Amino acid sequence: MAYFVRSKQLFRLVIQHRNCHTAVASSPAVTKALNYINGERVQPVNKDTSQQFNLLYPATGEVLKIVQSSGSEDLNLAVTAAQTAQKTWGAMSGFERGQVLKKAADLIRSRQEELSKLETLDTGKPIWESKFDIQGCADTVEYYGGLASTISGEFLQLSGGNFAYTIREPLGVVGGIGAWNYPFQMATWKSSPALACGNSIVFKPSQMTPLTAVVLGEIYKEAGLPDGCFNVVQGEAETGSLLCNHPGVDKMSFTGSVDVGSKVMEACAKGIKHVTLELGGKSPLIIFEDSNLDNAVTGAMLANFLTQGQVCSNGTRVFVQKSVKSTFVDKLVTRTKSMKIGDPFSEDTTVGATITREQADKVLSYVNIAKKEGATVICGGTEVTPEPRFKDGVFISPCILTDCHDNMTVVKDEIFGSVLSVLEFDCEEEVIKRANDTEFGLAGGVFTNDLKRAHRVISQLKAGSLYVNNYNMYPVGVPFGGYKKSGIGRENGPEALEYYTQVKSVYVEMNDPEAPF
Repeated sequence: MAYFVRSKQLFRLVIQHRNCHTAVASSPAVTKALNYINGERVQPVNKDTSQQFNLLYPATGEVLKIVQSSGSEDLNLAVTAAQTAQKTWGAMSGFERGQVLKKAADLIRSRQEELSKLETLDTGKPIWESKFDIQGCADTVEYYGGLASTISGEFLQLSGGNFAYTIREPLGVVGGIGAWNYPFQMATWKSSPALACGNSIVFKPSQMTPLTAVVLGEIYKEAGLPDGCFNVVQGEAETGSLLCNHPGVDKMSFTGSVDVGSKVMEACAKGIKHVTLELGGKSPLIIFEDSNLDNAVTGAMLANFLTQGQVCSNGTRVFVQKSVKSTFVDKLVTRTKSMKIGDPFSEDTTVGATITREQADKVLSYVNIAKKEGATVICGGTEVTPEPRFKDGVFISPCILTDCHDNMTVVKDEIFGSVLSVLEFDCEEEVIKRANDTEFGLAGGVFTNDLKRAHRVISQLKAGSLYVNNYNMYPVGVPFGGYKKSGIGRENGPEALEYYTQVKSVYVEMNDPEAPF
């Protein structure tokens, strides 16, 4: 779910590689307290040792830190701080709030190296991906800094000299829960529009990737954000539940699985709270016979293999027109086999580590199920050890499956790993129907040189984020979100502001009121 450019050479322009895993693991950003409440790092009040979890480096499996989950007292402190701070922050002008966000964006850029290393340590993704992710996050914060001064209501002239106007107000305290594949992006995509609108926020990162959200809090403080406007609480599912159900939280924004998203929505329904859900996907990528096949292969790889395939918008169902399927698959296999699996901190690594052993086992189990159901593995799909020092880490070679059909488990379920399923089709009408035959609707893509066909097909795909002749591109300002079980609401873009504000309508009578009694 990140904003990618066309070529890896451009990524390398922002990389100054150092083999720095040990130095990063011992930095204060890792060793100090990971809760951030009312403008400072604090240890959790909760001391229940049964509510602790290990922070692991995915590439080696080593324990970087034992993290204490936040309990109800910690949530109360964070929400109270957010409620108090919001009154001051919400009373500021949009221009003033925007200046703070713009300064925060500059600070993110100035600390890109540090943040990228922490992101790779958290996620196991290659350092060049982390570099570009952080750069995109700075752009997002700056973008909302620019929009903050434009947030306003409307004026309506009515008959008889009467008029009405609307006021767009903040919701209050926003609770945010992020996923582990893009941890810093989750924190910025949820906090920057919320803050631009005058809200405060309590954010819970995934327990697997807790490091960078706390640094974001420090950056916001340095930029001039009042203490208490951005708070971070660490924890597992119970902490997330406490946040969703807290009476002081006015809105929840969640990114993650459909199952957990349903629970978040249920909790919000009890309190009649606003909610934004960015959930899973099983997106189609359609390759027509008139496509530039080299470009289509690039698109298929962008749609499946970034961040070890752990991307919700991935186009994992690759529909290829029958006449070009053989050529396309040959080119795809050749390119995929050239990807380098290795040290996430090495600049030439293109495949990093899967987030956890449990996630890797899930991905490999889907590959085995696919083989049992008749699919053919023509590339990857196995666990590898790139170097002896990574023997306790988890690395999976990118997998390509052929002989797939629509009813296979691997074609229907979201896997969240580098498993690409190739499906054959004959005609446009057929592939549109098959592409839409899913409970998800997050993304989709089309490769064709026929622009009429491209727009015709895109208009019929039931998904929120669509691409023509590219994939997984998220420029700042373009809204992101899904149809059906892929979620509710939009993140990024001006549309996000609607989900962090509420509208107050004011009618003004300029004459004597009339009544029938």
